[in-house]
Amino acid sequence: MTAQSQPWTATVLTLFPEVFPGPLGVSLAGKALERGIWHLDALDIRAHAYDKHGSVDSPPLGGGAGMVMRPDVVDAALASVADRPGPVVYLSPRGRVLDQSVVRELAGEPGLTLLCGRYEGVDERVLEARNVAELSVGDVVLSGGEVAAMLVLDAVVRLLPGVMGNAESGADESFESGLLEHPHYTRPAEWQGRRAPNVLLSGHHARIRQWRRDQAERITKARRPDLWARYVGQTDHEPEDDER
Repeated sequence: MTAQSQPWTATVLTLFPEVFPGPLGVSLAGKALERGIWHLDALDIRAHAYDKHGSVDSPPLGGGAGMVMRPDVVDAALASVADRPGPVVYLSPRGRVLDQSVVRELAGEPGLTLLCGRYEGVDERVLEARNVAELSVGDVVLSGGEVAAMLVLDAVVRLLPGVMGNAESGADESFESGLLEHPHYTRPAEWQGRRAPNVLLSGHHARIRQWRRDQAERITKARRPDLWARYVGQTDHEPEDDER
């Protein structure tokens, strides 16, 4: 355990609880789960169905393809975890787009409840009645919210105190400074005729830091004009010439 008095608590409401923890059970997230830094409950929405068939969906009112998750079933599932800490979030293409600032916000909460939709989605009335926030992991359509939930939890858990062994390792990563991350190199210094930049072999830490910052700026400017525009609005930096 860390200095936290209670583990950060993740609750996932899903029709497929058996897929969890999945990749969250290995590497950093898995080790932190074993150590009790965070806690995961994947709960079956179907347990709150009202008929013997376990029905959770109905055809959309007004016609159309697919099925919609029923408000009464989803409401009962949400009511069963109403005492869990942190906000309730429905994973939806309509939601606020996930970025590192949102991840930091969620990591600062005592926990999080994630509602995973399926079919055509969830009846709007229960989202309104329960004041459920919506969060999108990108402009893509998934079969359900489970993969998106894993993405969100993986991003959040790694920021919890005590999860990353080197506290500085997260500070230099993509998006933390508003930039994409600089390139990485390791041994051997030369591989298949390609040599790592000389500055990285110099032992000159100030020059290495500057080179990495320059590379991060250069890559961001070339690959993510949206991030670059936001970054230059806050700084007066321009990428320096490459030094190899």
